[in-house]
Amino acid sequence: MHLERLICILETVGQKGEATVADICAHADLPKPTAYRLVQVLVGAGLLEPVARGTFTIGSRLKRITRSDQSDPALLEIIAPVLRKAAVDFGAAFFLSRLRGKSVEIIHVETPDTGVAFMHPGLGKRPMHACSCSKAVAAFSPDLLSMRDLSGRLRAYTDFTITHAEDLEAEFKLIRLRGYAECVQEIEMGVCSVAAPLGKAGAGATMSIGATGSSRVFTKEKRESIGEVLKDLSRELSILLGWCEPTAPRKAG
Repeated sequence: MHLERLICILETVGQKGEATVADICAHADLPKPTAYRLVQVLVGAGLLEPVARGTFTIGSRLKRITRSDQSDPALLEIIAPVLRKAAVDFGAAFFLSRLRGKSVEIIHVETPDTGVAFMHPGLGKRPMHACSCSKAVAAFSPDLLSMRDLSGRLRAYTDFTITHAEDLEAEFKLIRLRGYAECVQEIEMGVCSVAAPLGKAGAGATMSIGATGSSRVFTKEKRESIGEVLKDLSRELSILLGWCEPTAPRKAG
């Protein structure tokens, strides 16, 4: 649908802060001529603005309409310091992921500076069925994946990868119940991760924060502990970002 394509372009540019036509093609799954034509439509309407040749940002007209900034730079200004402290406190890499178009990608990683050994998760897209950051988002976004469409299409990266739609659906139910997702050697042997959404609805449900480590370090008990920490951090960040109100302290007696 024409409108859906325009919305996808605006989401991509809005999240990245600035995006090239190549970025838009990659994340909106559009051929270059179509992407360029639609970008020009949005520029003409004041919803996008060029910042350099072939590079665009959200237009002033759209900023006036939304009066909010959820671009990567704006989010990281608030989220990065929280992840940095967690990385130092726990001696592991902590990351931020967000839904971009129809896929989830890790957009930022903070690592410990304490001299301890850690595993870096890397940046970029992650499979929706085999990574904690993606599963944490997909579990709270029921319209994102069609289990019927996924049948027979779930790639096995290791012997631990979920490859049946019904098993993935059961995994999503568990994630919603406990509030965080796990990846236990599902993409690469010896590597585990834990992630929690920044919210169960709205913008928070399209983002997740997480941590990664070796299977030797990220034992079941360690993953459970970090899962609870991530839930607390998600709540803290949601308050800082203005997505939810602080919980009122309980009255004594």
